[in-house]
Amino acid sequence: MARHEAAERPEAANLGSKLRARRQEVGVTLRQFARDLGYSAAFVSQIENGKSQPSVATLYAMCTALNVSIDELFSGTETAAAPAPPAPSAAGVERHSFHGALAKLNEEPEEHQRPLLRPGERRQLVLDSGVTWEQLSAIHDSTVDFLHVRYEVAGSSVPDDKLTRHSGIEYGYIISGTLEVALAFDTYELHAGDSIAFDSTTPHRLTNRGDQPAEAIWFVHGRKPAR
Repeated sequence: MARHEAAERPEAANLGSKLRARRQEVGVTLRQFARDLGYSAAFVSQIENGKSQPSVATLYAMCTALNVSIDELFSGTETAAAPAPPAPSAAGVERHSFHGALAKLNEEPEEHQRPLLRPGERRQLVLDSGVTWEQLSAIHDSTVDFLHVRYEVAGSSVPDDKLTRHSGIEYGYIISGTLEVALAFDTYELHAGDSIAFDSTTPHRLTNRGDQPAEAIWFVHGRKPAR
């Protein structure tokens, strides 16, 4: 399927290179890293080499194991090129690429941490299973993820037979489309205008089972890498 053809997507390669650089920085071998995550070395290698994109759950697991925040991955990206008026449509979101090495929070110049971000200036991560994250704040905080999320039709944070969990509290507001949120043994169907909040340590999965893309504002507070 088209969404898995990550080798030709520059954003996939750059995300993988950031994760590989961080793994090498902390002195963990590929095989040991894969063993710690419970994945095969071949699968992790594909992500690091940009041949495959991580799912939301896999990205969280890798960041936690490497003691790196999602915010740091965004900080190492280049903002999208400034668009000509009008602002870019949702269809243009996935065409944006990002570049640059892994950057630390305190390496961001203060002038880049300005209060206003316009649509063409936001950093983005394109993940597996039809999920795109767009950062909504230029103020960097490793314990906060403030995102515009887009789930393509059939897009999911993890496969249907799995759930994920991590530290933090999640808050979501649905802008358009339908998003199914599975929380342990309960399932909620959210439509435009609905909101949800839950403890991220509860096993969960987000899936778009509708017939159009689902877009939402998502806020995760307190998600911390392992120390």
